[in-house]
Amino acid sequence: MRTEFTEAQLQDPAIQHSNKILRSCVHCGFCTATCPTYQVLGDELDSPRGRIYLIKDMLETGRMPDAKTVGHIDRCLSCLACMSTCPSGVHYMHLVDHARNYIEENYKRPIGERLLRWVLARILPYPTRFRLALLGAKIARPFVKLIPDKRLRAMIEMAPKQVPPVSRNDDPQSFGPLSERKMRVALMTGCAQRALDTDINDATIRLLTRLGCEVVIPDGQGCCGALTHHMGKQNESHATAERNIKAWCTEIDDGGLDAIVINTSGCGTTVKDYGHMFAGHALEADAKRVSRIAKDVSEVLKALDLPQGGAPELVVAYHAACSLQHGQQIKSAPKDLLRTAGFTVVEPKDSHLCCGSAGTYNLMQPEISSELKDRKVQTLMEKQPDVIAAGNIGCMMQIGSSAPVPVVHTVELLDWATGGPRPAKMDCAREKREIPILR
Repeated sequence: MRTEFTEAQLQDPAIQHSNKILRSCVHCGFCTATCPTYQVLGDELDSPRGRIYLIKDMLETGRMPDAKTVGHIDRCLSCLACMSTCPSGVHYMHLVDHARNYIEENYKRPIGERLLRWVLARILPYPTRFRLALLGAKIARPFVKLIPDKRLRAMIEMAPKQVPPVSRNDDPQSFGPLSERKMRVALMTGCAQRALDTDINDATIRLLTRLGCEVVIPDGQGCCGALTHHMGKQNESHATAERNIKAWCTEIDDGGLDAIVINTSGCGTTVKDYGHMFAGHALEADAKRVSRIAKDVSEVLKALDLPQGGAPELVVAYHAACSLQHGQQIKSAPKDLLRTAGFTVVEPKDSHLCCGSAGTYNLMQPEISSELKDRKVQTLMEKQPDVIAAGNIGCMMQIGSSAPVPVVHTVELLDWATGGPRPAKMDCAREKREIPILR
């Protein structure tokens, strides 16, 4: 693609990088075949190729973003399926992230949108605030049909009926290996996941220590920054990422780390990109140190000796989270691990397509998200599974809101197959427990 940025514009490192990305695009249109929003809406401007044209025009002219351009870019899921299919290697993720930051800095959204984004950015990355919000959603649930805003209705409807108790395993501490030590790893405990489903981190700790890992929960870590990063709020996302970098580098320097284990794939894609996010920053070297050892939990488990064949006889439909299969290009490891453990693994058709969760997308674009969810649940249930497994909390919440079978994290099944407890979500009538809201 021909670009016409001026020499002055190209002095900006962000413009310089986007220029390289734009020039690598050859207009082939392969991306349209795998773009979920193009399949749903049928609009060229709601495809990666169309958005690339819009972004190019906006950045080249340096104009203020208009509502049409913002609307099409907002409707992008950042599922990155286009990057998996692009024959030219167009790094769409960095381009659309740049566009969102440009929009955030130069476009004044309607007051309702600004308020919604402000609330999401100040609640979801903070577990205690999120727990309080979930309690509010539970109180508002009986009145949901009276709320005119579809996005607010989606927020209330997506909230789980039961909020899990706080897990003290998420506090800064260290868990010793239960067998010969093979690795020392830090576990990223996340933010929203700590409020929505504490069983995932608990199962991860049990599984890793059983397989010979010392698991450290570093002091000072928190949200990876993905939620605000994809809203274009660069200062906020970099501030939270910076805290993680400092916390993890402290552990690297003090006791050494073989890996930073991440069991939420959306976070993993972002942490692995810290080196790019902090290019030219004082923390660039440390950001690259972190990115080099950031691993999805399935990558770490593949390097350990997972016992074979201990699983109960269950058919597991594996849902490939976009951030894992497209963002990190991890496609076979989770399925291989489940099969090694003894589960029968099946995959739905069009497994490359997004479920519609995509971070905060299901809250800000509920109609498109709902259609994608219905398609995904239908294809999963066509496989007649006993349980659905995924590697991302957002996908689990999205699919679990409609699926008639349990939806669990891959590590919960692997933990169960190797001596851990049966995942509580496998029981239809989960025992109601007292819910401590505040930490």
